[in-house]
Amino acid sequence: PRQQPVDFGIWQAADGTWQLWSCIRFTRAPGKTRLFHRWQGDRLTDGDWRPMGIAMQADPRVGETAGGLQAPFVLEAGGTYHMFYGDWEHVCLALSVDGKAFTRRLDDNGKSGLFSNGAGANTRDPMVLRIGDTYHCYTTAHPGLKGAVYCRTSRDLRRWSEARVVAAGGAAGAGPVAAECPFVYRHKEAERYYLFRTQQYGRNARTSVYCSPDPLDFGVDDDRYLVATLPLAAPEIIEHDDALYLAALTPGLDGIRLSRLRWTRRSSA
Repeated sequence: PRQQPVDFGIWQAADGTWQLWSCIRFTRAPGKTRLFHRWQGDRLTDGDWRPMGIAMQADPRVGETAGGLQAPFVLEAGGTYHMFYGDWEHVCLALSVDGKAFTRRLDDNGKSGLFSNGAGANTRDPMVLRIGDTYHCYTTAHPGLKGAVYCRTSRDLRRWSEARVVAAGGAAGAGPVAAECPFVYRHKEAERYYLFRTQQYGRNARTSVYCSPDPLDFGVDDDRYLVATLPLAAPEIIEHDDALYLAALTPGLDGIRLSRLRWTRRSSA
């Protein structure tokens, strides 16, 4: 198959430029064929961002699966950019001062993995949301080939709680790809949390959306919080200059698209 940009992250670097890193699959990278490629834009809404080349490849010497990099997500905290990413089995962390050049954070054993749901579960697709003084890291994994959205919490972005299932089953299904690319947005005015959970990529892309007052409960085998199904994959919400933007994969899996996002109140009729 041809190379495809899939799960991605978008953020603003320290110099004001915008960074987009995407997992590219079906490359010539050994093993799982995946690596990170980087693009840069002067403004978020510019088209045709400049390709900056390969940004990162898996390093088996630090415990990563060859060609197994997945889903970069970047959060700035305390003047440091934190990149969470998957290595096929673990969620890992890399750090940067400028938001462009990242260095893996290794543990005392020289390994990059922060946590995992166990061998073969394919723990991946991290995103981190700060709520008060607690960080919530949402991931997907499929132990026993049963996909679910998990959450772990931390006060310092280093030490993480055990995982708990926050969404699984229901109309979105329970297969290994039924809970991919979890992204949680906090709607402050409504005092609600929205979970975007992808089931399918490509021309028939499908993402289920849940709305809950509790960031640790979007329904397990229960669709009470399901509010919409969108024809897109791997969506992320970006806040910039008092505006919201929605980024997602293109239907042909040949790029990333971006549009303005507005929330409207659902009619009671």
